[in-house]
Formats: sequence, structure tokens, C-alpha cells
Amino acid sequence: MRIGFIGLGKMGSAMARNLLRAGHRVAVYNRSREKAEALAGEGARVSDSPADACRESQVVMTMLADDRAVEQVVFGEDGVASALRGAVHVSCSTIGTALARRLTAEHALHEQGYLSAPVFGRPEAAESRKLIVVAAGPGELVDFCRPLFDAIGRQTSVAGSEPWQANAVKLCGNFMLASMIEAFGEAFATLRKAGVDPHVFLEIVNSLFASPVYESYGRMIADEQFSPPGFALKLGLKDLRLALETADECAAPMPLASLIRDHFLSAVAHGQTDLDWSSMAQVLARNAGL
Repeated sequence: MRIGFIGLGKMGSAMARNLLRAGHRVAVYNRSREKAEALAGEGARVSDSPADACRESQVVMTMLADDRAVEQVVFGEDGVASALRGAVHVSCSTIGTALARRLTAEHALHEQGYLSAPVFGRPEAAESRKLIVVAAGPGELVDFCRPLFDAIGRQTSVAGSEPWQANAVKLCGNFMLASMIEAFGEAFATLRKAGVDPHVFLEIVNSLFASPVYESYGRMIADEQFSPPGFALKLGLKDLRLALETADECAAPMPLASLIRDHFLSAVAHGQTDLDWSSMAQVLARNAGL
């Protein structure tokens, strides 16, 4: 399949590389051109603009940091919306549900297909093709794009027929992960003050839950290894804000999300913006006088 891929951060570069390995023809674009050129040796065509990446593409996938970046790439000069011809835009970015609905309407206006397909997983999961893809949109488009999802992930779940529903799932999933970080931070702070090694507690937790997510995040927090970030704290704060916006749209209170959002804000105030989002646990340690 002919693919355009826009956004080559740690996640996007790995996803584009796996599409190439699966035999797809991939045109890549990134604002920092050197990240695109790094994939040229693996068979990618380097594009000069988002519109150029759309040229001859059957599907254009975007993996960008936030709503603003998606808006610039899709609606800006030489953007996706102006250049896509009878093809499908698949947004893998973690964006708000309001923007997902705007994208759906704009692409329909131009007779273009649109799917939301955000992913769960850190960069190492993207490299090893172990992402979990959450897709939503018209069933025929999901089926058409399924080979691409299979190329980048180990599982694809369909959240619904409206693209924004996949974004709601992704935001609620990230809220659950942030809640786990909150729980580890509170528990480890208490145990440190009680004179118990958090690694002993982590061993017990891993026996109770047998979860690779608990194991990996628990180890990072116990070891206090927050750099380099797999997922920056500033992005975690952005996702919590978007989750609360979705909850507001649905008239569904999320009091725990509000609490955790405030803890992320405290982490930003203490200069942790570019650390891994698991470093929010340091807020709980400070609150405990550690």
C-alpha cells in the first residue's frame, strides 16, 4: 500500500519503520528534515511538506504531539486536507475528542476518509511492533487500513463507528495509567517513611497483578529513573486536560483525574516538564516530606 507518514518522533519513526518492513511504500515528512532523511536509507521517500507526503498516497498517517500540531499539519498551508485525493487520513495522535469531530467533518467536506487510531505503548513497544491500536470510524475504512494496524501493533480494537470514540478510549486509558503512577507514588512514599524498601513492595505487587505495565512503571518509580523520558510529563498533563474536557462533554465527573491533573501541574512547577511522566511520583514524595 502507498502510505504517507507525518510525524517522526520516537513513536512515529518506529511506526514508519515497521510499515516499511511490512513492504509498504512510505513517503515520510517531519518538520525536522533530518528525522525523515534517517529513514531514506530504509526505503522511505522524503517529502518536502505534508501535501507532498499525500501525493499518490492511499492512506496518510499522522503521529503528532498535540492538537495544535495536528491542526497545523491538516489545516495549514500545504496541509493534508488540501492535498488528499480520494484517500484516508488516519490520525494516530492523542488528541481531544472535539478536534477529532472537526477532522471528521472537514475530511467529509473534501470527500476524504478519516479514522482515529491512537495507540497505547511506549517507544520500545513501537520498535518491537507491540502497540495496541484503538481504531474508530466507518467499518469499511477500518477494514481497509487493518493491514497497516497489523504492521505497527500486536492488537487492534475497534471502539465504535465515530472516530472521536477512539480518542475517548485513549484519553481514558492514559487517565488509568496516570492513576497507577499516582498509586505507586503514594504507596512508595508511605513505605519509604515506614523504612520499607519499595523494591520489596514492587515484587509483591508484580505477584498480585502480573502486569508488564505495573512492572515497568513500578521499577522506574522505585529506581527514580525518569530520564530520558519515554513519555514526557508535559504530554501526560496535556492528556489529563483532554480527558477532563471529554468528561465535561459527557457530563461524567472524574474527580480523581482532577486531583492527578493538579499533581502534574505541581510537577511542572518544580521543573519536571521534560522528565518521564512517571516522575509525577516525586510530587507525592515531596508531599510526604521526603
